[in-house]
Amino acid sequence: MNGSLEAVRVSNHVYWVGAIDWNVRDFHGYSTRRGSTYNAYLVVGDRIALVDTVKRPFLGEMLARVSSVLPPDRIDYVVCNHAEMDHSGSLPEVLAAVGPEQALASKAGVSALQEHFHLDRALAAVSDLGTLDLSGVTLTFVEARMLHWPDSMLTYVAEDKLLLSNDAFGMHLASGERFADQIPEHLLEEEARRYFANILTPFTPLILKLLERVKGLGIPIDTIAPSHGPVWRNPGWIVERYARWSAGEATGKAVVVYDTMWGSTEKLALAIAEGLIAEGVPTKVMSLKANDRSDVVAELMGASAVAIGSPTLNNNVFPTVADLLVYLKGLRPRKLVGAAFGSYGWSGEAPKQIAEALGEMKVEVVGEPLTSKYVPEREALARGVAFGREIAAAVKQKA
Repeated sequence: MNGSLEAVRVSNHVYWVGAIDWNVRDFHGYSTRRGSTYNAYLVVGDRIALVDTVKRPFLGEMLARVSSVLPPDRIDYVVCNHAEMDHSGSLPEVLAAVGPEQALASKAGVSALQEHFHLDRALAAVSDLGTLDLSGVTLTFVEARMLHWPDSMLTYVAEDKLLLSNDAFGMHLASGERFADQIPEHLLEEEARRYFANILTPFTPLILKLLERVKGLGIPIDTIAPSHGPVWRNPGWIVERYARWSAGEATGKAVVVYDTMWGSTEKLALAIAEGLIAEGVPTKVMSLKANDRSDVVAELMGASAVAIGSPTLNNNVFPTVADLLVYLKGLRPRKLVGAAFGSYGWSGEAPKQIAEALGEMKVEVVGEPLTSKYVPEREALARGVAFGREIAAAVKQKA
């Protein structure tokens, strides 16, 4: 166990005892280019609770941080806010090493953890708004089903006015700083937005309901401590953004995203962008050779339109574009108008397939797909500019 690793005090009764993953670059399909943290928290009253564990390879790091505060075998309770492996991966080893009086999770969490780990001890299910008395510190459990798993819950530390918010209000960012106010705001904005777009977009209606519910409970919150990224000592900043992002306010922006084999589809993309820009629509052009799908999704959050282009390869959409479409389908983007385009040599099915995929996502598709056989020349590029203007008109009509 590394004796150089220290816990970080978050509040009067709570310590961060998590782990920093400087090198992770993919989180189930989401590009984590700046790494991540797996946040576990030690809550110290006369009795002790560990809220969440860490991804299994980081068990030693977490236990070393716990040991800088107290011997791990003094932990009386282990609370599992979420059963996903980045939170629960080391749970069996923690239970074996610590031997807590109880391990607690939501009812759905107990089922998920038992089915996954086949533990040789029972877990206790806590009820929504149930409490745990640590003799001097009270934990209250708030169910947050489908944010973003059925088992998800939050833990509130009443005496410290602190919310352990699980996967809400987090970000994937490896950093030596534990608090958001120690990190440049532009970096917080970028990574919080990317996290929200790639993890929470399908659940935005539930986020609004959760924000209203927590507000209705009347519990004061001075600090929000999420499961990834920094702790918010001034939580109003991130709460305001979650409310705005969840409401889905459109910015009027268009995103033109594509891949290309020999540059022909790229020419169409740039022509479409010219038409959009000529009509005063802020436009971002993104090649899938230069941008990860998670970056595209972050740009789409708050956008009003997306135009997706692909060459036809073996009678199908180009693989990178197909990958993006599958990813987008799972995230269920809202309030978008969409368009499809692409060049082809002899068959040309890809643009139609894109339009069909957008329609299945309930995206309002503009016009017929724009196509060009082989290299687009003046006439085809003029049609591209006109198509961009048509998309712009649909954006303005929807505003």
